[in-house]
Amino acid sequence: MYNIGMAKKITNSSTPASLSPRDQQTLSNLLNMTDHVAKQVLRKRDPAVDIPVRALSNVSFNERKKIIEMGKRTSLRQLFNLSQAKSFMQTMLVAGGTKQLIEQGKSTSIRGLYYLLKHTIDGVKEETFDEQGDCDNIIEDMEVLLNSLREELHLAAETRGNMVGSITITDKGDDIDCTRMGSGGYAVPSIVESSVIQFKKCTAKFILHVEKGTVWQRFNEDKFWKKHNCILTHGAGQPPRGVRRLLYRMHNELNLPVYCLFDNDPWGYYIYSVIKQGSINLAFESQRMAVPAAKFIGLRSQDFTRCKLSDSVKIALNDQDRKRAKQIAEYPWFANKKAWQQEIAMMQENGFKLEVEALTSRDISFVTEEYVPQRLKEGGFLD
Repeated sequence: MYNIGMAKKITNSSTPASLSPRDQQTLSNLLNMTDHVAKQVLRKRDPAVDIPVRALSNVSFNERKKIIEMGKRTSLRQLFNLSQAKSFMQTMLVAGGTKQLIEQGKSTSIRGLYYLLKHTIDGVKEETFDEQGDCDNIIEDMEVLLNSLREELHLAAETRGNMVGSITITDKGDDIDCTRMGSGGYAVPSIVESSVIQFKKCTAKFILHVEKGTVWQRFNEDKFWKKHNCILTHGAGQPPRGVRRLLYRMHNELNLPVYCLFDNDPWGYYIYSVIKQGSINLAFESQRMAVPAAKFIGLRSQDFTRCKLSDSVKIALNDQDRKRAKQIAEYPWFANKKAWQQEIAMMQENGFKLEVEALTSRDISFVTEEYVPQRLKEGGFLD
């Protein structure tokens, strides 16, 4: 087990020169947290940490900011509480493990951290972590406790999602021209913070984010990004944190509008809401990931008629789809929007859903040459 003895508050003079300013701040937060615990021990008090509650009951929608936020409720995690002792120990282990990563300037996956910290406790047959999920929960606790992204704790996720278009970035010192990335595009990493990725040049007018890699491939092959001077991204379904964070940065730092092209089904609506308002599970990170100004460009329920699609592309709604649609309609960020209520109601009345790929029945490039250009020209987006 890591030594969490008396930690001194970190200063710039004692911080290794190789650490970025953000690394210095994250390391300082870690040491201050363990310093607080150590002081409790020295004062012969029950060592404890106050953990923000990550539950639906502590999440609300901020009408002014238009994002999902975590509330102020906390829960005390104590060492001398039989039901909490193990989770307290795990919290200190994760703190020690991430401190090691930051100081060494190295990153690992959450799976890697799990194995780094997993061992049998001396003198007993108890394991520090029984399974991966136990470690994942503690990592999320540490994020909210330290007000740090897990990426700032040097924890990376599997790369998922690609980007192509009118932007040049610098990734760990390497200049990458995203107009010259071939058929595969630039693979968006899970860590996209300014210490890793900087925006060197951008002439794009907007970002088009599509739901699936297969649809993205059609747009890339048709050089949509070149014809319309934009950046084209996807997140392989619900976008991972790296893609969401990159969308946030490009929107806020480069002032680029974000348009979303998703399936006409409850899942597509949900993915859009995650990009726009944030997710309930990651409410504590909405302020650094959500893009409230994002617009839904399609697919719409009316597109079956408007695009003159055939009955063969219909996918019947099942009971789960209808239940999910009802839940989404009741989300606070959709409940008071007449256009969204009409959209969801129309899908329910139609009795079927549509995938973006259904537009291929008109023509292989109908979505890139007619559908999206027309939607952009009309500007009739759902907000």
